[in-house]
Amino acid sequence: MDILRDKTILLGITGGISAYKVPDIASKLCQMGAAVDVVMTESAAKFITPLTVQSITGRQVFTDMWQPVTGFKAAHIALAETADVILIAPATANTIAKLACGLADDMLSCTVLATKAPVILSPAMNDNMLNNAATQKNISKLKDRGFVIIESGYGRLLSGKVGQGRLPETAEIIDIIKLVLARGGDFSEKRVVVTAGGTREAIDPVRFIGNRSSGKMGFAIAQAARDRGANVTLITTVPLKPSAGMEVINVESAREMKRAVEDAVVGVDILIMAAAVADYQAEKASGSKIKKDGDVLELKLIKTPDIISEIKGSFLKVGFAAESENIIENASKKLKEKGLHLIVANDITDKESGFGADTNRVIIIDRKKVTEELPLLTKREVADRILDRVKEII
Repeated sequence: MDILRDKTILLGITGGISAYKVPDIASKLCQMGAAVDVVMTESAAKFITPLTVQSITGRQVFTDMWQPVTGFKAAHIALAETADVILIAPATANTIAKLACGLADDMLSCTVLATKAPVILSPAMNDNMLNNAATQKNISKLKDRGFVIIESGYGRLLSGKVGQGRLPETAEIIDIIKLVLARGGDFSEKRVVVTAGGTREAIDPVRFIGNRSSGKMGFAIAQAARDRGANVTLITTVPLKPSAGMEVINVESAREMKRAVEDAVVGVDILIMAAAVADYQAEKASGSKIKKDGDVLELKLIKTPDIISEIKGSFLKVGFAAESENIIENASKKLKEKGLHLIVANDITDKESGFGADTNRVIIIDRKKVTEELPLLTKREVADRILDRVKEII
């Protein structure tokens, strides 16, 4: 379930050219199940019309302190109390200065002053204005008060210059909203280490032994844990973009992954080994490219470290079993041999749940040999079902 579903997001739009991007943010939030209330400053309404935003959200847009309201409470108080989080995008230098000084001279500043909800600011402006000492001091002051500041994007600005000051992409902004909403989730104060992707075992500087793992399942688990409030460390071999707020450690080989896991599990609560670790590596990798000489290339392979078996600790361990036959039997054997609390097995010959797919059909097995066969789900849905089982144990 998406963390945004049934949440109320108050979207504050101020008078910068980046305002034209904000209807897309509102649209995506609505698509994810959020209710979006919008407050626009007078200047913002010069860039985009309230009607545009109202058509997207299906809710009244507030632009004036003196608009008629239904019910007894003043609109800014009602908005302040119902919001789960406030996002101001773009946040202009003028609005940032107002908030830093505690001014309340328009609908948006009054609402922010009256709320107890977390406030996220996405500064967007000319790079000289952003880097001005006054603006930076105001941003620093707001950070100290607990405001969440999204770093401005780098690129072409309205002035024609290339620099810092752009409104970040919609996906990045929404990811920060999710990170803020995750505070207080059912995995809060839990430290979770997740591995993702297939390892690459070097033959020479060009070639490697590997597998078809995409890392999507591991990334989905890491994101789900983050969205439920966990402190997540993601150890990965693939270049997928991680969610905000995670510590990401990039590795390549099984030995590198083992060292990273050993360091990361100190004081951890949960280790989820979703990575597809290669079973074998070349006994000795060549330091230079092996030339194609003859019809046969002979390699001597040795076993890679069995990471999840060799990593010891009091934390809960979850492993994966990618099987092509006798799935439950083979997975149950791994569960016992590797000292796992749970194992997640899937049939890699199934196109809908094999490597690279966005969906998965898995069987979860625990130490009591209880099996739970899940239907075909998205990998994010599978991730949440795995975490539900982890929660039952911890």
